[in-house]
Amino acid sequence: MLPAWTMSRRRLIALLAAFLLLGVGAGLVLVPRSSAAPEAASTGHRGSDTSPLRASSASTPAATASSAPQTTPPPPTTPAATGTVPTPTAGTPTTVVKPPAAPPKAAPAPPRAAPRPPATHTAKKGVATWEFTGATAALKDVGVGWYYNWSTSNASMPAPSGVEFVPMIWGASNVTPAALGAPGSTLLGFNEPDMGGQANMTVDRALELWPQLQATGKRLGSPAVAWGGDRAGGWLDQFMSGAKARGLRVDFITLHWYGSDFGPDAVDQLQRYVAGVHARYGLPIWVTEYSLINFSGSPKFPTDDQMTAFIASSTAMFESTPYVERYAWFGLPALEPGTGLYRDGSTPTPAGVAYRAAG
Repeated sequence: MLPAWTMSRRRLIALLAAFLLLGVGAGLVLVPRSSAAPEAASTGHRGSDTSPLRASSASTPAATASSAPQTTPPPPTTPAATGTVPTPTAGTPTTVVKPPAAPPKAAPAPPRAAPRPPATHTAKKGVATWEFTGATAALKDVGVGWYYNWSTSNASMPAPSGVEFVPMIWGASNVTPAALGAPGSTLLGFNEPDMGGQANMTVDRALELWPQLQATGKRLGSPAVAWGGDRAGGWLDQFMSGAKARGLRVDFITLHWYGSDFGPDAVDQLQRYVAGVHARYGLPIWVTEYSLINFSGSPKFPTDDQMTAFIASSTAMFESTPYVERYAWFGLPALEPGTGLYRDGSTPTPAGVAYRAAG
């Protein structure tokens, strides 16, 4: 008697043989699964033509089915540019196609500074300046037609091409042959003789020295008073009356003006002062120092917006007033705080930008 497991094996073989004979007669082909492939469920495909086990309705000889197993065709290739990752099929190595990496973005270039427009250059526009680093370059950049430095020498700040240096006899001690012989066709008179901290001269002393200035043959500007040039009986009025009585020559009036009102009325106040002086003496006007500074207590200064607005309106007024021959802002070098125009030879303050464009 055969063992039970032997009987079972024979019975299994017989069943398989019968199944195969029935299958050939029905035209059914069984495609074996690749032994190396994972289960179809792991691919994520359901009911597709890439299933590892598929039935064919074609009549295929039994020998074909038993000779060589058919392999599952690979899935359609998806262009890598789309960024799609194809799903692996049983029997097909899994290959992940990555989209091409985007080229690295270049860092944005820093914005270029807008080119500075050329300065407005006029013969009237000038500055009062003392020595500082870059003075000559700043004089060229700001577009002035002239400048002065309260002295008869400009050796430390030579005039750039097209800019005139005008010498000044500051006070009584400066009335010397060397100073009076300074080159140039114009000479400015004493600096604020009505102020104790400046030239500090009496009217009589100024009249006594004036003939020496006149003897140079240069065109002469009056002493520049700090205030009250339009007032009867003021320092300037006494000097002009004395010069007339002595037959002395004064070719134009020089004035200083500082406004303590930083609002929009400032330019009107300046215009009225200049017009009043012109009406009193009937001579051309040079405003050799002007700005907005409140000297009550410690000096107070306008905001940048107030100062630039005043520069634009005051320079326009001077340029359009026929009897104003020249004007000079105080001053070219920048002090903080202050009303200066340039920090060095090429760096204007907001006031400097405005004055550079004025004219």
